Amino acid sequence: MKRDFLTLWDVSEEEIWDLIERARVLKKASSEGALIQTLKGKILGMLFMKPSTRTRVSFEAGMYKLGGQCIFMTSKETQLSRKEPLSDTARVLSRYVDGLVIRTYAHKEAEELAMYSSIPVINGLTDSYHPCQVLSDLLTIWEKKESFDFPIAWVGDGNNMAHSWIVVASRMGLHLKVATPKGYEPDSDIVNRAKKAGKGKIEITNDPFEAVKDALVINTDVWASMGKESEAEARLEAFKGFQVNRDLLQYASDEAIVLHCLPAHRGEEISDDIMEDFADVIFDQAENRMWAQMALLEWLLI
Repeated sequence: MKRDFLTLWDVSEEEIWDLIERARVLKKASSEGALIQTLKGKILGMLFMKPSTRTRVSFEAGMYKLGGQCIFMTSKETQLSRKEPLSDTARVLSRYVDGLVIRTYAHKEAEELAMYSSIPVINGLTDSYHPCQVLSDLLTIWEKKESFDFPIAWVGDGNNMAHSWIVVASRMGLHLKVATPKGYEPDSDIVNRAKKAGKGKIEITNDPFEAVKDALVINTDVWASMGKESEAEARLEAFKGFQVNRDLLQYASDEAIVLHCLPAHRGEEISDDIMEDFADVIFDQAENRMWAQMALLEWLLI
């Protein structure tokens, strides 16, 4: 039976741990010069309605490392641009490729693609969730701390990244503190579902200093995600005081690390000096997109 990966609700805690461990194995094996061709003969389709650097290159590079091939498409380059139903596109592409990555705006489009596809569908980002990035974040934290037994803070917008962190906190029993300005909180339905799941401790606040108190991991993202550029000026005003900077980090643990899913708007959500102080961690995090997704591709396509 085919599996999809649209949100972190689609995987169990045990499966998340398996993916983290497999990603570590793949990363170590590659560093030792091993050639792992577990996906030789497999083809990954990539359907992107949003532009990308990390998502596209990490999936393509990962697929090639595993011996497979990729076909990259934008909506403008397909018959979707001439109003072919996504359901028809899904059924056609299922006859040509072994898996599909979709990167789009509305999450319902990823769900529709998965519904009509007979092959695994991976969410490479929607406005609601970004689960592949959080797999990378988990791998990075495990590499740096070898534990999740401490508070993790999210500071900034209650966006797709915040939603995915909320889901994984519920899945893995994490202590997550999310701080956003008033009016920019994460979706209440997602928060309530996560809290009702009975695992983890999820706190939502409008105080960034409270969120980072005693945290060993501080996570942030741009204040205006793709598709919200028209709100950028208003958000700059609303998010004053939510920058991850040296003043904010004084309230966190002395051993805290800072994560950013990139691209970063230096001087907005993160100060330039903090970005540079934690550059090694942040760019390890970016690299880990590839290793985590390689583990995911193996799990779904073999």
